[in-house]
Amino acid sequence: MLFTLGINHKTAPVEVRERLAVNEMQLGEALDSLHSGVRVPEAAILSTCNRTEIYFREQSPNGAERVLDWLGGFHGIQRNELETYLYRHHDNEAVLHTLRVACGLDSMVLGEPQILGQMKSAYQRAHAAGTLGLSLERLFQHAFATAKDVRTSTAIGASAVSVAFAAVSLARQIFGDLKPLTALVIGAGETIELALRHLVGHGIGHVIVANRTVERAHTLGDRFGAEPIVLNALPDYLHRADIVISSTAAPLPILGKGAVERAIRKRRHRPMFMVDIAVPRDIEPEVAELEDVYLYTVDDLHEVINENMASRQAAAEQAEQIIAARADEFMRWLRARDSVESIRQLRDQALNIQGEALARAMAQLRAGRTPEDVVQQLAHVLTNKLMHAPCKTLNAAAHDGDADLLRAAHRLFLLPEGLDGDSRDDS
Repeated sequence: MLFTLGINHKTAPVEVRERLAVNEMQLGEALDSLHSGVRVPEAAILSTCNRTEIYFREQSPNGAERVLDWLGGFHGIQRNELETYLYRHHDNEAVLHTLRVACGLDSMVLGEPQILGQMKSAYQRAHAAGTLGLSLERLFQHAFATAKDVRTSTAIGASAVSVAFAAVSLARQIFGDLKPLTALVIGAGETIELALRHLVGHGIGHVIVANRTVERAHTLGDRFGAEPIVLNALPDYLHRADIVISSTAAPLPILGKGAVERAIRKRRHRPMFMVDIAVPRDIEPEVAELEDVYLYTVDDLHEVINENMASRQAAAEQAEQIIAARADEFMRWLRARDSVESIRQLRDQALNIQGEALARAMAQLRAGRTPEDVVQQLAHVLTNKLMHAPCKTLNAAAHDGDADLLRAAHRLFLLPEGLDGDSRDDS
């Protein structure tokens, strides 16, 4: 059986998610503990700021209970503290959940693509730890293929739904290719860091990071390959910027109309795209009056985001249909795999019975019994031994009133249709 067990931003507050997080340093130990200590045949762990989930295969329906006990023990948390926040899925529901996570449908920001990369990292770590078997290996590969299908078949990721992503998306609409351009980002907070990630991801040619604290500017500069400057140096660098994104905590504007006007003249009126994400604003509203300047505020971006969220909701409905179909496809594979294993075990059992009966028959021939007697005895022994287990199980089913198993036996052994004489000819 396949299981997913975990918590996310919808079921647990951040203080609980922090306690159950498994960081990079702990991940190898956690996987080894699950695999070797708890004896879970296959396991992978996905842990991000918004979720911690364990994907695993277990033979017993009680497998989830053992993993839950392990999770509490690993983090030193009482089980009853966890129960309120946890969700558990098995087989089809587990597969559906895994595919929805990979496609970003279970994320705080609907359709966000980062979770797919995080899931691929979780898969790679489990693969390196040797805790993946055929079932989870196939499930993760199936999830990655489904996410690709959803991305190419729907508009789930086509529209901006974060302020930083909306800013960079608008820049791409105005300029097209970002490779020949220079971006100037002002500030060093989370939004600016996310904007840098999107700019670099879309191939921006050069980035300048301006911040009041030069150490923080250097930190971001090193991380994203950007040129760090102090805030006071803005007038000397502003004319180099094709794109300006600002988000500081300054109480007053740090870019006025005059400074931008001088920069535009130095640029010989090449257009400048400016996004003011700060509240209160970093860029004087009068800057919007200048020709060759495209100034957007955080409110302008929120209008774009709200429109795009509606678009993503519609795309998510399409994605759910794709996911449901792909989950059914995986479950068919899983059932087929289970049937192959069952058939192999049945054949092995029959071959063992055959071998024992044949050895006994050969011994009887060597002892001088006639071939006719030996063949009759062989047929009798084989029939009894092959029929013993099915007949015993069917007798028990009849005693317990298990009509489903009796009907299944009719189908399995191609017996005449009907139970209790319900297939009689009434003519």
